Amino acid sequence: MSRQDLLKELSIRDDEREESSSTGKWVAIALLALVLVGAGAWWFFKGTQVVAVTVVSALPASNQAGNAASVLDASGYVIARRQATVSAKTTGKVKDVLIQEGMRVEEGQLMATLDDTNSSAQLNLGQAQAEAARKRVSETRVLLADAQRQATRQRDLMARKLTSNQALESAQASVDGLSARIQSALAEIVVAERTVAIYQQQQQDNEIRAPFAGIVIAKAAQPGEIISPISAGGGFTRTGIGTIVDMDSLEVEVDVGESFINRVLPEMATEITLNAYPDWKIPGRVIAIIPTADRTKATVKVRVAFIDKDARVLPDMGARVRFISDAKTPLQAPLKGVLVPAQAVVRGQVFVIKDGVAEARAVSVAEQVGENARIESNLSVGEQIATDNLDQLKTGTPVRVQ
Repeated sequence: MSRQDLLKELSIRDDEREESSSTGKWVAIALLALVLVGAGAWWFFKGTQVVAVTVVSALPASNQAGNAASVLDASGYVIARRQATVSAKTTGKVKDVLIQEGMRVEEGQLMATLDDTNSSAQLNLGQAQAEAARKRVSETRVLLADAQRQATRQRDLMARKLTSNQALESAQASVDGLSARIQSALAEIVVAERTVAIYQQQQQDNEIRAPFAGIVIAKAAQPGEIISPISAGGGFTRTGIGTIVDMDSLEVEVDVGESFINRVLPEMATEITLNAYPDWKIPGRVIAIIPTADRTKATVKVRVAFIDKDARVLPDMGARVRFISDAKTPLQAPLKGVLVPAQAVVRGQVFVIKDGVAEARAVSVAEQVGENARIESNLSVGEQIATDNLDQLKTGTPVRVQ
């Protein structure tokens, strides 16, 4: 091959140059599109990324004790002074149960009914017997009136010597006998009416009512089961319909070592901490020091009352009681609002976490209480407040509680 032919082979034809230029243009366009899509995805995911936050619950400001010195700490449990397993007065079969766990009942409210077939029949029998006794009295009174007329006629005839003394005595005896029968029938009416009253009471005993207002914490019987006020043995007879607790009677009972009981005084101020809410300090006071010691544990029981009632306090919760040194210092008036960590308030707002989403809430700090801020409005007790990564939050930001 000549040199001229080799040069022709190595040269690029015009159509190949145009094809190469077109391919490069489409490659550049594709790369630019990928860059734009990537940038859009980056901005999208940056704006909607899930932020990990730590949250705390807003606590009642009124339930925070001061910094008084403690002379003693003791552990115990929340107990209810009024708690009852409600049963029937008599043994019977359960007809209806009208309660459920967690339900509030008022004093005298119907909780369950028993089968009243037998007591209804007895009541009807007693009412029929009372009615029969009343009719006997009416009948005997008619007979007595007739006997009295006969006796009067015999006395008139005796006065005119037209009858015998025996006839008069017989008429008078009839009068006396009928009078006695009326007295007996009246006594039968009293007996029948009292029997009816007994059967009516039995009917009322088939209705099981709440002895006091409270919350049902256990439902123990179902329709069709046999219930008895005493244990009948075995597993087929229930001894109660359910258990109710008067939540207003909740208090803490703690065991204090007998070596330290001299530090506890009546009406002494206390600070109660529940195991379930370790950051919640509840003011209390000593109700009573039980005047006996447990020789096996060398402890004395002390009853402590809650100053503030709260629905979060439940029976049998573990509690720790801190006895305050100055027993004569009255507790401060309850504060309004809620307490949140001061670090959670940024630029006049906090972030409330609900259903995995942040919500900016404008607040005003009333005062600093230690490391907390007291806020009187726009926040409720129990709301979850974010305490970190606040600069990454805004209303609508998805969050993950850590």
